Amino acid sequence: MTNNNDTKRATKTQQNKAFFTEHLQDPWKILRKIRAVIPTHGCIVACIPNAQHWSIQVRLSVADFRYENSGLLDKTHLRWFTRQIIVELFADTGFKIIECFPRVFNEPNKDPFISLIGSMAQAAGFDAATAITDSLPLQYVIKAIPI
Repeated sequence: MTNNNDTKRATKTQQNKAFFTEHLQDPWKILRKIRAVIPTHGCIVACIPNAQHWSIQVRLSVADFRYENSGLLDKTHLRWFTRQIIVELFADTGFKIIECFPRVFNEPNKDPFISLIGSMAQAAGFDAATAITDSLPLQYVIKAIPI
């Protein structure tokens, strides 16, 4: 038989917050509010679309940034994040990302564009390999803890 204190303890150790930063007007403000009340053993889990995805870069290059009913260009998205901006968002609001899983899917249409993304990054003075790697995930699933 479990007593009430065990139940409370188990509940507290499993407290996680999941939310969608791209749908928030001010995710920085919300994360700071969460940081103020989250237990030291708590965590945040978020799945965040990648604004650096190769398909968005291609569409931007031909002025085709049309909102859609779902997906990366979902009409309900208010904010856009790349991997680097995600890291900064959580660090600036008092969290440390302890896990980051890029969700990469088999997208054969990407092949003609990937080397162009690397060339574009290199021409801009950035690392081509990082630009290519960061253009592949459709989303990032992250787990962050308070620091």
